[in-house]
Amino acid sequence: MISEQERNDYKFENLFGSKARIKILKILCLNHELSISQIIKKASLNHSCVLKHLNYLDSAGLIQEKRFGRIKIYRYKIENFKAKSLKIFIEIWEGKH
Repeated sequence: MISEQERNDYKFENLFGSKARIKILKILCLNHELSISQIIKKASLNHSCVLKHLNYLDSAGLIQEKRFGRIKIYRYKIENFKAKSLKIFIEIWEGKH
């Protein structure tokens, strides 16, 4: 069961309250899978900032971390209904739909 605090942590306004988080989410949405180095390069953000937001997005169920030994790949979780809806919104907004 999800606690009230956890429900509040992942409300719409909290998810989209950070420009960096939105940028990372959009990058993963449009690219499907990337390493943290690729995300850092595309987002022009530092490692700790990207890692913090990736952990948040993973906890929110919008992305998934996959490990291949020491390598971590972050994947947009298209099977999540909210993530799928958000992908459609981003594609429409960016003129790719």
